[in-house]
Amino acid sequence: MLPHSVHFVAQAEYQVGRLAMRQKTRMMNKKAESAGHMRSDANRRAFERPGERLRILKNSTVMHCCLIGLIAWFVMPLAPFAQDPQPSPSNLGGEYTLKLNANMVILSATVVDRHNALVSGLNKDDFQIYEDGVLQQIKNFSHEDTPVTAGILVDNSGSMGPKRAEVIAAAMAFSRSSNPQDQMFVVNFNDHVSFGLPAATPFTDQQDRLQVALSGITAIGETSLYDGLAAALEHLKQGTRDKKVLLLISDGGDNASKHTLAQVIDMAKHSAAIIYAIGIFDEQDGDQNPGVLKRFAKETGGEAFFPESPKDIISICEGIARDIRTQYTLTYVPTIASQDGSYRALEVKASTRSHGRLSVRTRTGYSVPLTSPTAAAKAIDHDTHN
Repeated sequence: MLPHSVHFVAQAEYQVGRLAMRQKTRMMNKKAESAGHMRSDANRRAFERPGERLRILKNSTVMHCCLIGLIAWFVMPLAPFAQDPQPSPSNLGGEYTLKLNANMVILSATVVDRHNALVSGLNKDDFQIYEDGVLQQIKNFSHEDTPVTAGILVDNSGSMGPKRAEVIAAAMAFSRSSNPQDQMFVVNFNDHVSFGLPAATPFTDQQDRLQVALSGITAIGETSLYDGLAAALEHLKQGTRDKKVLLLISDGGDNASKHTLAQVIDMAKHSAAIIYAIGIFDEQDGDQNPGVLKRFAKETGGEAFFPESPKDIISICEGIARDIRTQYTLTYVPTIASQDGSYRALEVKASTRSHGRLSVRTRTGYSVPLTSPTAAAKAIDHDTHN
């Protein structure tokens, strides 16, 4: 999300400098050419006299040295920009593009009224974004049903066996209620983590393929929830949709992961993913952990649900799909442009005369990427000596 406009000034100065150099060089060439024509006849006649040949050669050498020095004088002011040249067209999709986009923050926000009903029809002026308590200027705003990259994570541990039919039906209801152009994938986890789709098919929008992906595993063994989430967060990076969503159906317990909760929370903070969690609990299951599901949802701007019956999961999944399709997208450039690896807290507010104060659900913050290891080392060195 994430993370646009840091290097535009340097680029503009660089282009202006290059244009000025070209113009000055052309003028010099024209003057030299004109002077050359005027002297050509005289030089030809003088060269016919042996005594004049040496003088002309010396003068020519001096003229070339002066020309080289003059060109160097024009080029020297441009040297700092030449150390960081404008990228070639072949590199526009690589690191350079990421640098341009590094300072843009994109937020997906769900707005509800005091009755918890979704609110539509708001405009940009109805929102305020605060980063570390400082009001930000909203650059772009939209309220459209845009396709997303979505992962469905299903707990297939032994305790989930009796609920599998309802879980699969709910996941399919979520898919059918979503945007038809969504990129979807399935992650199944118990003792191990596996992707439901074939390796050659990272995403699909076909209902029959999703059905097979959800049904092709037996509920058995323990729970590696954190490993499943880590795998899903990594897989989301392959998606081409701007919005990323994970639907997690589990009891929140974990007893088989190699990843820790802290590690996966950190991964979620650094990602653009919105996590929706549905907790299905068995009273006799001592591994259930609703607090973990709530935390994943809160950190990423999603929501956690705890239905009283597995039969309620279908309506919840349909509601999550509606939530995703009615979100607002807010974009801004932070007032603090430095990319120092720090964590910045976010708060988004919304209000209108007709609705009054509204509730906005979005990410609680984001981690700023470091510009580069070299820049980070310089920043540390600077702080040490000051």
